[in-house]
Amino acid sequence: MAQLVRAPMSLGKQISDDGVYELLNSGGAHAGYVFQTEPMAPLPGFSGAPINMLVVLDLDGRFLDVLLLDHNEPIFVSGLGQAPFHAFMEQYRGHSISSPMVVGTPYGGGSEGSGLVYLDGVTKATASVRIAHESILAAALSVAREKMGGVASGPPSFPDPAVDEALSFQDLRDQGLITHKTLTNAEIDARFAGTTWEDDDPEARDYPDEVYLDLWVADLGPQSIARALLSEDTLAELDRFKEISTFDEPILVIETARHGLVSPDFVRNTAPDWLGAQQNGFPIALRDADLFVELSDDVPEALQDGVAMILRTDRRLGFDPASPWTMTVQAVREHGMFQPEIGSVTIEAQISTDERFFTRPGEVERLTPFEEAIRNRQADLYVLAAFLAVLLPTLLFVQSRLASLPVYTPVRLGILAFVLGFVGWWGQGQLSIVTPLAALQTSLAGGSFAFLLYDPFSLLIWAAVLAGFVLWGRGLFCGWLCPFGALQEFAHHIGRFLHLPRIEPSRAWDQRLKAVKYVALAGLVAVTVFAPQHMDKAAEIEPFKTAITTFFVREWYYVAYAALWLVLGTMVFKGFCRYLCPLGALMAIGGALRLRRWIPRRVECGSPCQLCRVKCNYGAIKRTGEIQYDECFQCLDCVTIHDDETRCVPLILKTREGSRARRTGHPNEVPAE
Repeated sequence: MAQLVRAPMSLGKQISDDGVYELLNSGGAHAGYVFQTEPMAPLPGFSGAPINMLVVLDLDGRFLDVLLLDHNEPIFVSGLGQAPFHAFMEQYRGHSISSPMVVGTPYGGGSEGSGLVYLDGVTKATASVRIAHESILAAALSVAREKMGGVASGPPSFPDPAVDEALSFQDLRDQGLITHKTLTNAEIDARFAGTTWEDDDPEARDYPDEVYLDLWVADLGPQSIARALLSEDTLAELDRFKEISTFDEPILVIETARHGLVSPDFVRNTAPDWLGAQQNGFPIALRDADLFVELSDDVPEALQDGVAMILRTDRRLGFDPASPWTMTVQAVREHGMFQPEIGSVTIEAQISTDERFFTRPGEVERLTPFEEAIRNRQADLYVLAAFLAVLLPTLLFVQSRLASLPVYTPVRLGILAFVLGFVGWWGQGQLSIVTPLAALQTSLAGGSFAFLLYDPFSLLIWAAVLAGFVLWGRGLFCGWLCPFGALQEFAHHIGRFLHLPRIEPSRAWDQRLKAVKYVALAGLVAVTVFAPQHMDKAAEIEPFKTAITTFFVREWYYVAYAALWLVLGTMVFKGFCRYLCPLGALMAIGGALRLRRWIPRRVECGSPCQLCRVKCNYGAIKRTGEIQYDECFQCLDCVTIHDDETRCVPLILKTREGSRARRTGHPNEVPAE
């Protein structure tokens, strides 16, 4: 931990049984707290194990650093890589734990003034970063309550656009809205007295009464102050700047004496080398706004003859313009000719702008993590809910009518295309064996199942699948809602279009191979119970993460594995789904909850008719005509045959008997030749 604390800060002594340490500044004084999240907020991730992070807080409850220490989130371990997760953590720096922070994008008309802080999530890993976010906040607030007695510092103020006053330059001076700091040559000489550089400014020594520094500073965030100081052209340019940089606070600095504002080496649009700022003991980042400055005619001519520039500082990084802050100016001297020694002293100017020009966000009631997740995926959830609201009743009430459509195959492929494109690649709703295994691990550890709530999109699919167990067994998910299953089915049709050879094991070998997926499931359960640290690697038996979650953007061996199954799928009908899928095995076991036989049968099915069995691509119909529901994927091909008078053998025979009866007048009499 000591190595991870950034200089000039350092790690102090442990002050809590749950691993809270003091943060020390460069002088060894207490400056904040350092702690890990796991001891105080062990919220399990999708791997079942907590995500552990190092958090560094200052005494005001502001994040100085958040670093990822340890985790087992599958999407980052062997999917997107670690970099996006580390990048997510960097967003906390500068924010206060008193600020309501949300992972996602603004919703409900949210804006800067709402007081909400929006953290960019990680595409395809939203649930994992939400879990990390909740762990960070829970641990930080726990430390704040215990060590800080709560945190008083709230979100920073921002200029109130409703305040619009007509002010003159003299009004600014009288009300303290522009700060003036002067220093004579004699005074700067006194600052360097007793140092190596005390005699290195002849001008200061020869003209002690002349002004060395004549600094003017004003906050241009309030429109009333900006209008009193700037020309119309500069004011218009500043307004455009504010529209683009909504979180930046513009600061005007003017210097009319010999010191100047920046060194000859200064580069525009960078941090000024001689100017700095501090607030509450912490540095404030200043940067040149790169704006041309022309002052108002109301400003005294002496100031107009000086050097002026507009700096900017980001309020999101902790700067509160309504609270006092300090502008620092470095006075630099050189000693020696060829390799001069550089020395400097710091001049400080105290800045304070009246609070009437600013407003603070009202207290925002923070939504629960589940509510935040729903809000951020509201549109996707509406589309998914509408899709399920149509699909489930259709399969339940008008299944035979659907299967009898002349265009049934194109309709089914259209639905599968939606599942692959929207549910899978767009919505990241590919269910995985990782979720039930993580639930098992959490159950064994006596932990919380709250991690399931962080992905409401997948949770809605799980709810439909669990309801489907009672109505159809495994068929609903495996046949209609699995994106990788849809991809396998498309691979089969591509194989037929290319006239590739069809490989189909014998009935005996088909049954043997179908048992392999149960062995795979048992192996994963064993890993989860006895070696949970290897669960994320073991779960790679599923190619779902490669083909659906990351869209094949992974290491070559993962891509090759997923591609192998898709190529095999062009010749072996849905080989992975039938023979190796551990989630399919779990779904088949869950299908034992099925309460009805939903595929219509006739007494002639199996004896003598074997057409449905022969046509079943899944091998889910026995010779007796009985449906093997634990292997049925609800493709409805047999239902199509069952209701087709031109294909169903019993219906064809019945039609022929009716024709004979009409020709002979006797239903059982064979017509004469």
